[in-house]
Amino acid sequence: MFDHEMRNVAERVLVACRQRGLKLATAESCTGGLIAATLTAIAGSSDVVERAYITYANEAKREMLGVPWEALLGHGAVSEPVARAMAAGALARSGLDLAVSVTGVAGPGGGSPDKPVGLVHFAGARRGHEMVAERHVFPGDRDTIRRVSVITALTIVASLAER
Repeated sequence: MFDHEMRNVAERVLVACRQRGLKLATAESCTGGLIAATLTAIAGSSDVVERAYITYANEAKREMLGVPWEALLGHGAVSEPVARAMAAGALARSGLDLAVSVTGVAGPGGGSPDKPVGLVHFAGARRGHEMVAERHVFPGDRDTIRRVSVITALTIVASLAER
């Protein structure tokens, strides 16, 4: 179900978090819970992964994570401000140490000239550290875009945890 690369980066996250006593929350849109699923496919991950917010709809982003309507309406769900607000909301509402968010257009439809299929925004937050954000446009079909998004999100979390 989860390939070698996904499992390796998930294990990297778990090891880094365990070494530093960090707990993690995920805030996912286009990945629909795959980040959390990749982590929790590894036995013993419950000492790191506490919760996952799957906020596919704008209303869910608003209600569960406190993403401001201004960000959603002004920039759209697939944007850096929304990814940042998702990560900040997950960190604040969970009370945990780390949060990662992902929002994007996985396709095959839903893209536009400004926001093509494959556009994905990420944000990572660690208490006491500066938030990081990344923007990528990944090639491929829906499954490929979601897979690479999981790997990218986990890589962001691992880097934050290793600081």
